[in-house]
Amino acid sequence: MNVLIIGSGGREHALCWAIAKSPSLNKLFCAPGNGGIENLAECVSLDSGNHCAVVDFCKEKKIQLVVIGPEDPLADGLGDDLRQAGIPVFGPSAAGARLEASKGFMKDLCAANNIPTADYARFSEQAPAEAWVRDHGAPIVVKADGLAAGKGVTVAETVAEAIAAISEIFDGRFGKAGNEVVIEEFLVGEEASFFVLSDGKTTVPLATAQDHKRAFDNDEGPNTGGMGAYSPAPVMTDAMIARTMNDIIEPTLAAMKTAGTPFEGILYAGLMITDEGPKLIEYNVRFGDPECQVLAMRLKSDLLEILAATSEARLSPDMVEWHDDPALTVVMATKGYPGDYKKGSRIGGIDDASDDVVIFHAGTKRDGDNIVASGGRVLAVTARGKTVRAARDLAYARIIDIDWPEGFYRNDIGWRAIEREKVDKNG
Repeated sequence: MNVLIIGSGGREHALCWAIAKSPSLNKLFCAPGNGGIENLAECVSLDSGNHCAVVDFCKEKKIQLVVIGPEDPLADGLGDDLRQAGIPVFGPSAAGARLEASKGFMKDLCAANNIPTADYARFSEQAPAEAWVRDHGAPIVVKADGLAAGKGVTVAETVAEAIAAISEIFDGRFGKAGNEVVIEEFLVGEEASFFVLSDGKTTVPLATAQDHKRAFDNDEGPNTGGMGAYSPAPVMTDAMIARTMNDIIEPTLAAMKTAGTPFEGILYAGLMITDEGPKLIEYNVRFGDPECQVLAMRLKSDLLEILAATSEARLSPDMVEWHDDPALTVVMATKGYPGDYKKGSRIGGIDDASDDVVIFHAGTKRDGDNIVASGGRVLAVTARGKTVRAARDLAYARIIDIDWPEGFYRNDIGWRAIEREKVDKNG
């Protein structure tokens, strides 16, 4: 099978790494790829925004499956145009991608279908949004409605901070993504990520994970695209998974199907596990990053076969099997991220391969004989172990050997799960 993966991040490197192991694979392409992906796939210069060029490339190379990694091409309808050209795609239609592309759309769908989520309001003008915040007080959550690369959310501790966030959004920091603002109740609990596959007919629960959004140790600093993750998430017990499927996932997929836009692809629910049970924070319509890295490390089954079956509406639960051992990933980012940062710093000590640890590249590129940083989040050092603590120790031991003074990382990835392991061990 000839496969094209769209994207250039750590998620896409993890997808390439898993797909490259499939005996069904003939030729793997990635557009545009990165400095690590080029060891697994032929990286091609292809603008995902030029749908005609992508279609022409797929026809020329006889591509039998396109896997769209990032959210922007999905929201832009790349999957629709590929399907119209007769090219199989893993990823939702533009209509399905609205679950992520518009937070207001997602919240309205929840309200209409009694899906548990935070109370909210939508605003297209600044003054009413500020008045709503003053009436409701803080802490409160302010979000740009559209896609903002994981950076359009502010958890405001004070009313002044919330009003500043509203002003920033309406002043155009996030472009069209900030044409509307969604303001939400602040939920208290433990966050978790839950993934399911849907081919429009069959739904298969996948796995759970927990992400670390804040930039610095002790969950301090600004929100980021994710500084680390581990899987599975202990808070997602079998009972909690069943409740999430019944109360959140199944009503969502039913509502999309009733609307004439059945969801096809992976649905990633960001949850808050509250005293009242799971509540939906947001949906993503693609594999998370860095969650994809830990899922790839735990997956026993042939990922290419799973994705192809999803694209062809022949998905079944028995296709998916996992390693019981947990996996953990630590993101190394360029100093200054998620704010301003410099590109071009050389990264050393990342060439040695290991069965226990995989270094997934995100913001890297090759410059002659060197790998250099080309983005904010740059590497995801990922390990699998008998326990979360064991996986953590393997990942951090590998980081010590990476020569990159311009990078930084959190030192406490997995702390919640490790605390639980201590309690379980001590009885």
